[in-house]
Amino acid sequence: MEISGVAARELMFSEEEVKDISGFKIISEGDYAEVTCGCTSHQYGDAVGTLRVYLNGVLEIKCDCTPGCDEDKLSPAAFEKHSGRETARKWKNHIWVIANGEKVPLVKTALLKYYNRALKNANRSQTGRVSHHDEFLRCTVCGKERRFRLRNKEECRAYHDALRNVNWKCSDPPSARVQCSHEEERASRRVYKGCSRSQTCKGCTSCVCFGCNICRFADCSCQSCVDFTRNEKN
Repeated sequence: MEISGVAARELMFSEEEVKDISGFKIISEGDYAEVTCGCTSHQYGDAVGTLRVYLNGVLEIKCDCTPGCDEDKLSPAAFEKHSGRETARKWKNHIWVIANGEKVPLVKTALLKYYNRALKNANRSQTGRVSHHDEFLRCTVCGKERRFRLRNKEECRAYHDALRNVNWKCSDPPSARVQCSHEEERASRRVYKGCSRSQTCKGCTSCVCFGCNICRFADCSCQSCVDFTRNEKN
């Protein structure tokens, strides 16, 4: 196990939590850990990749299944599918790391603790806690940024659909009352995004959600919503 700095190790994982995991290392400059992982298909064999575990709960996998594979920053569910796993949708059990010379599912390691913590914090929004800060989209016609408040499921869906629209413009729903001719919100006001911890917060666990029942949608086909829906069933 390679550790780049005692402080970084203490921030993320204890020696006991990761001592048996092969290829584990912490990248202190980026606040994330890296470890070799894989997913096994009965037809195609093992697909190997590099899992990155971030302090904010994000999990990303760079696939190394073949020398020419350029798949990077895959979600665990996307990596599971990419590997050719016949029975997908249970990535926590199907993606493994090597510990004591054996393949051990992620769910049986401490590597998911930040992911689980972020998911738990996000789901607190259902009890009334503010956990989605305001977002901005730039109009493709006038180039002005427009604010989206995400206080309930309807507002989150409106922003979600607008974000997926590569040609979104001011007059599109849900902001049809805003026109390109209207003034853009002042930059000094755009720094206030509705965080309950700090008025000028740039993103923290109090206001940034990584996926919950309010901002993810079972009837949406985007990767974020599909991954969340699958994970909820696991």
